Amino acid sequence: MPITPAAVRVSALRLDRGSRTILRDIDLTVAQGSVTAILGPSGCGKSTLLSALTGELTPAAGSVEVLGRPVPQRKRALLELRKGIGVLLQGNGLLTDLTAAENVALPLRTHTDLPAEVIRHLVEMKLHAVGLRAAADLYPRELSGGMARRVALARALALDPPLMLYDEPLTGLDPIASGVIMSLIARLNASLGLTSLIVTHHVHETLPIADRAVVIANGGIVFDGTPAELETTGDPLVRQFLKGEPDGPIPFDAAPRTEAA
Repeated sequence: MPITPAAVRVSALRLDRGSRTILRDIDLTVAQGSVTAILGPSGCGKSTLLSALTGELTPAAGSVEVLGRPVPQRKRALLELRKGIGVLLQGNGLLTDLTAAENVALPLRTHTDLPAEVIRHLVEMKLHAVGLRAAADLYPRELSGGMARRVALARALALDPPLMLYDEPLTGLDPIASGVIMSLIARLNASLGLTSLIVTHHVHETLPIADRAVVIANGGIVFDGTPAELETTGDPLVRQFLKGEPDGPIPFDAAPRTEAA
């Protein structure tokens, strides 16, 4: 059986913010074409891990490879790498004075020399892919929360990135909109041949579409396996997170981060 190449490979990673170590000893390999859920309680370092993948945060130790090469530190090389990474922010990041179509067109106008007519067709395709072609001329204030999230997704897909990073994609959405977004993520991942990492604490909404689940808590990875294995684990720390229990190995009050070595 051929080995699936890795879209992301992290080895012995330590991430610091100031004098505090947020994550340490992180080893993670994400296969191309997969959907990986990065789970954990709020403040555990999930979004910090994404910052290392995009090159926003330089590792204190260890290595990070994305799309087959180390994440560069030189600005020009880093910008080139980021063209292959789509990021859906939990706050959407839509520009309020631009229409939905103009928001989606922004990466194309910034990073390509395509003619305006080609960009218009590409924007129509991206909005159609998320079911919002009819909303092209609406402004963010005229969109529901779920619609705005889908426009942001269309914009993240504008440059056809092979890797998608979702940072809490269900924040602020009702159950129906959450279901629409998760179904859309799964469908786009399959139809476009993407690799997706979903950072979230919404366990039950995310696991049905995930190939793999990784749980981060107390500064490291405490579980790495299939969703089925996660559901049956007897690990008390993981069980506490899955059941939402206030008492257990994960403290309710954030524990002080360790001093960086």
